[in-house]
Amino acid sequence: MTKHFSLLALAATLALPAAAQQDPKAGKILDAVSAKYTALKSFQASFTQTLENPAAKLKQNITGDVTVSGQKYHLKASGQEVINDGKTTWTYLKNENEVNISESDPTNQDMSPAQMYTMYKKGYKYTYVKSLKDAGVASDLIELSPEDRKNDVFKVQIVVGTADKAIHSVKTFKKNGTRTTFTLKNFKANVPVTATSFAFDKAQHPGVKVVDLR
Repeated sequence: MTKHFSLLALAATLALPAAAQQDPKAGKILDAVSAKYTALKSFQASFTQTLENPAAKLKQNITGDVTVSGQKYHLKASGQEVINDGKTTWTYLKNENEVNISESDPTNQDMSPAQMYTMYKKGYKYTYVKSLKDAGVASDLIELSPEDRKNDVFKVQIVVGTADKAIHSVKTFKKNGTRTTFTLKNFKANVPVTATSFAFDKAQHPGVKVVDLR
């Protein structure tokens, strides 16, 4: 059974040229955010994803944790795991003891946790909106708009800590009325990782059903 992990539906990754004119204040902040995360060997954080659609009377919260190293990540939440080593993605469903395997395609996939701090570089216009307090912390709100009008996502809002340039949250707005907020907490830099941190170990899941979609 093919399943799609909802946390990877934060925003579409676009392979389009960058906008000619951008808000320099927003660009400076986003560049600092990108430099901060790119310089890390790895990081770990807990997260909450809130999925809302007022018209459909839908509101759903998912909590979990994620470990990221470069373009690799390992995400755990609600009985599911998504593991990506930069080339292959494994989506494991605990209740069904099933793993789906697919090739990673950075030019044709939804945004991964490893792309939150670089997504603005291609296919988006960015604008500084305002300063605000986020959980009592001085922060900046930046808004991204996809250049492709056909994109299901019409707006992305990123809240960044003013002092430390840490991402607090990423919120996407879709044309169908769905709003998805991905909030990061308990950030830890340069956590220990190994080669096995970003690979699915079949031996650890006896009897697992493998669905290879490659």
